[in-house]
Amino acid sequence: MLKKIGRLFVIKNRFEAYLIIFALALGAMTRGAHYTIEFPGTGGYLLWAATAGAVFMGGAKILDALKYEREREDAKRLETHK
Repeated sequence: MLKKIGRLFVIKNRFEAYLIIFALALGAMTRGAHYTIEFPGTGGYLLWAATAGAVFMGGAKILDALKYEREREDAKRLETHK
């Protein structure tokens, strides 16, 4: 039963990854907009840029991890067929 629940929190394909990255970006941009209001001027815009950069780095890591997992599964599948 715990395995079934745990599978809900596993990203299985690129579409799911893009949905998660979109949700992260939406939250980060909202936070960045609040930063520009709370800290007017250059400081607020630098914090806004930092939130955007964090999403770019996190999204790239998620997509790289999916690619790595797929390559590992393919290698394991080839190993079992030999």
